[in-house]
Amino acid sequence: MAHTGHVWDCGVFACADTCYEVVVSFDFALLVRIVRDSDARILRYSGQLLNIVQTAVENRVVDKEALIRIAGGHVLASLISRILGNFRQRLTAILNGRIRRYYSVHTFHAMARLDVPTWEDPVVSEQVDATLPTSRSSIAWTAVNSLVGVGSVLVKLLSQVTVLISVLREQRDGPLLAILCFAEQILVLFKSEPMNSATGVWAATAADKDFVKSEGLKKLLTGDRHRKELVAGNLTDSLTAQYRELTGRLGDRGGDFWGLYNEWKMKHSNNFMSLLREPLSALPQIVFTLRAVQYPTSVPLSLASLSLIQQTSLSFSATITQFLSQVGSVSNRLSSLRQLYEVANIPNRIQDGNAPFPEDPQTIRAGISLEFRHVSFQYAGSEDHALRDVSFKMEPGQLCVIVGANGSGKSTILKLVARIYDPTEGVILLDGKDIKTLRLADLRRAMAILFQDYSHFPLSIRDNIALGDPECVPDEDKVREAARLGGALEFIERLPEGLDTYLERPVRDVYSTLPEGTQTLFGRPVEYGSVRSFMSGDSPNKMMLSGGQMQRLAVSRTFMRSSVSDPKVGLLLFDEPSASLDPTAEHDLFARLRELRGNKTMVFSTHRFGNLTRHADIILYMNDAAIVEVGTHNELMKCEGEYARLWRMQAEAFL
Repeated sequence: MAHTGHVWDCGVFACADTCYEVVVSFDFALLVRIVRDSDARILRYSGQLLNIVQTAVENRVVDKEALIRIAGGHVLASLISRILGNFRQRLTAILNGRIRRYYSVHTFHAMARLDVPTWEDPVVSEQVDATLPTSRSSIAWTAVNSLVGVGSVLVKLLSQVTVLISVLREQRDGPLLAILCFAEQILVLFKSEPMNSATGVWAATAADKDFVKSEGLKKLLTGDRHRKELVAGNLTDSLTAQYRELTGRLGDRGGDFWGLYNEWKMKHSNNFMSLLREPLSALPQIVFTLRAVQYPTSVPLSLASLSLIQQTSLSFSATITQFLSQVGSVSNRLSSLRQLYEVANIPNRIQDGNAPFPEDPQTIRAGISLEFRHVSFQYAGSEDHALRDVSFKMEPGQLCVIVGANGSGKSTILKLVARIYDPTEGVILLDGKDIKTLRLADLRRAMAILFQDYSHFPLSIRDNIALGDPECVPDEDKVREAARLGGALEFIERLPEGLDTYLERPVRDVYSTLPEGTQTLFGRPVEYGSVRSFMSGDSPNKMMLSGGQMQRLAVSRTFMRSSVSDPKVGLLLFDEPSASLDPTAEHDLFARLRELRGNKTMVFSTHRFGNLTRHADIILYMNDAAIVEVGTHNELMKCEGEYARLWRMQAEAFL
């Protein structure tokens, strides 16, 4: 599969394509062996040069044709070694990217399947964090690279030892020629520059929509604020399928900016000067040979000693250090690789049931009955009850409004119904069946829920709304209709990018030393920090919407599968959906909710005693984690209890 271009669209300077079609028809280890064979060939040429010198010294005869052939072969072998080394680096980068991409899907799904209690466990969080790939590497690639590296360094070390033994003889040293051994290192210092330094005027933005969305999907998983919507919305399979499709389309083009930048630097660093590095390392042998030919009686030292100084003193100790370091890290790398597979088998705290729900899909249109029997619940680490001995029953198709002060337990009831958590005590029944016996996927497919502490995904507005019903993500008309019902379509259409607007752009724009007066970049305004450099470049990543607009988007997401025509949903759960809305918007929302629910069962929690309570079939008034009053609006007003007192208090506030 061929790919062209990459996901970063650069201004001022343009990176050449770093994605090219490569047919890998040989094993990576074979390439390593070829490179090592090339190095050995260079050493053999050095040995042949030694033989020529020895012959010249002993017999005063020089085979000039052989000398030219061997010297040319030495230079050619050095060039081949350099070219193969560069190709190995390119192949390493490609294999690294493909291994990282493969395991990123594995890790993505492993994280997506975790429920809220499991995700909140610090031990699990630490285990998951340890498996996350960085922008330039991954646990899997690091382990593979370490194993290959140990073998490679071992071969190199054995080669050096062999050469050392074969050429080491008792010879006099020559300081002059020893100094020539450092010529290669001087060239390295002259042409080296930090790979992470980025000077000059330049800017880059993520231009590939697939890459931006894939990064948004990854950020969706890592934030605690998205976990409830992910679990309750049955998004695991849908998000994993989308992520797999995106990474498949991206191929080798995807990557973080600095990773692609370094690949670009590496590609452009293979210039004429870099090609001279290996031939320059042969300069001492060549110079020594010429001197030996010209002055065979005054050779200051043997070529074996020279080779020993150059080859061994500069690299032998470094090779030993490298070998010991890599051997010591192999066990750690393999242990980390094992964790990568173990994270996919972390058991969820919320156990899945076996019973399908509902037994008859046609009955769900008439709503679902809901019953709590002596339910109590405590959040992990809390000594106080969030719910205490709660019991109530709703018939199919009823509207239940739960009212009470903040912290009274209203939201907890909805979380238990969605099995975000399981009760500490008691039983919850849906259509007369213990909720713990039902299949989680069926249970969550049968309900639509809006949490009070809702979150917006770091995706486009279109995807934020569409994920309310992951089975209908491509349905453009349904997305727009849900936005209209949620009261969000009007302001969405005023945004420059409409439904394609990102509420929180998951990929940052990167820029450096922009000219004074630059106000926009890639169609977005630029925000300057106190330091104008690539480290402080921070284009705005968040779309600034009002609290009411953000809540309308959340409501729109819920409307994706809470309409009358949706045959899969029979239970609607709304937790404070109007908290950030003005009275007019709240009234309109309540009217739409009553109209759209049809015969579906609805549970609505609020701390406002508004118009919706007049239409409720049952009202639960809660205080201090317990239900203290139950009835219709008229019944509770006649009781002259706390509900009646607070209702009158709020009514008087509007007089």
